[in-house]
Amino acid sequence: MDFNQIQELIRMVSKHKLSEFSLKEGDFKLTIRNQVIVTEGAPQVVMTSAPQQVMAMPVAAVPKAEVPAAAPAVSDDSKYLAIKSPMVGTFYRSAGPDKPPFVKIGDTVDMGTKVCVIEAMKLFNEIESELKGKIVKILVEDASPVEYDQPLFLVEPA
Repeated sequence: MDFNQIQELIRMVSKHKLSEFSLKEGDFKLTIRNQVIVTEGAPQVVMTSAPQQVMAMPVAAVPKAEVPAAAPAVSDDSKYLAIKSPMVGTFYRSAGPDKPPFVKIGDTVDMGTKVCVIEAMKLFNEIESELKGKIVKILVEDASPVEYDQPLFLVEPA
């Protein structure tokens, strides 16, 4: 089972609000649980996965200072569409330290244009645009951790 299949299972478990899902193929066993954590009387849902043969990758915590700054930016730029992260990992704007960034502010992107790389479990995944338009804002710093479905770029639709 590859990483993309595991991600799809996590999405499906979350979408259908399952409390637990287990899969066993030969020696490989994967268990995905939605766990309820109560803080200050309000429940929050946290998704954890515990594959037995694969090292669990910790979910990167977003510092509290960044959360308020990101929320107004999205509301101010509501006319723009976002290219979002399809996975949890580390965001890179270029293919290597000595390489130019895939896209810069002002660049035009089409569907399928490579916009960044996200490293997850020592695999570098090229992320392609699902939108057509002009990059107006880059929302994530290079080499920063990103969450699933986190906006990475704002695009003015063409």
